[in-house]
Amino acid sequence: MNVQELFSLDGRIALVTGGSRGIGKMFVEGLLSAGAARVYISARKVEQMEATIAEFDETFGEGKVIGIPADLSQMDGIESLAAEMAKREDRLDILINNAGAAWGQPYLEFSEAGWHRTMDLNVKTPFFLTQKLHELLVAGGKGDHPAKVIHVSSIDGQRINPWETYAYQASKAGVIQLTRRMAARLIQDNIIVTSIAPGAFASEMNKAAKNAPDASASVIPAKRIGSPEDMAAAAIYLCSRAGDYVVGETLTVDGGVVNAALPGSFSDPAG
Repeated sequence: MNVQELFSLDGRIALVTGGSRGIGKMFVEGLLSAGAARVYISARKVEQMEATIAEFDETFGEGKVIGIPADLSQMDGIESLAAEMAKREDRLDILINNAGAAWGQPYLEFSEAGWHRTMDLNVKTPFFLTQKLHELLVAGGKGDHPAKVIHVSSIDGQRINPWETYAYQASKAGVIQLTRRMAARLIQDNIIVTSIAPGAFASEMNKAAKNAPDASASVIPAKRIGSPEDMAAAAIYLCSRAGDYVVGETLTVDGGVVNAALPGSFSDPAG
């Protein structure tokens, strides 16, 4: 048994949506460090995406990270990204559906606009982007390894948090169940679908962890927020040969918040 080969992503071609910052950026670094040949990233903010690509160019060499601007909240944006990928590649080995949105508003004021934006980007987009990329993923699964699809859910889909983020929590619970349903179908085409449920990681979506990491860590059993290495390791495991027999599961990466939290820690700011 060769452990290096077990966790290698040598030669893989990947797409990470929302890959220019936060958790998405952590995924990209992990895939490249494990040997991925090319990682495509999509984002709405072109300047931020270009800045991220420039960072990776310095570390891994030019051409390893390729940006495609896309607004994945709309079907035409989903179709455009899929079409652009088909122009550039004849296969896709890894798809990480990371792009997402959150919306917090008091119950009696919660808007339909917030509901639709959150549910569409968090649930509809992963389904339809995977669907539109199906032929490329099938081609990726015809080699000596299955193609991999990872949906990014959240521990907020596994338990409630203290904030009034109704659509976000419902959407992330939906992603976990969607992962199971899609996995049951796509395994027939040698495409393995799983999800990762992050806890507290520093990002624009989790400003509590970004701006007050010590406060966040105080209510996490592991006594720290997640690091880029923690998130990268989860993706490498699921995307590599090491994760080839893991189908439809959600890997919770949260330092123990969901399964080891002490009674009375409802005020936990992770997620």
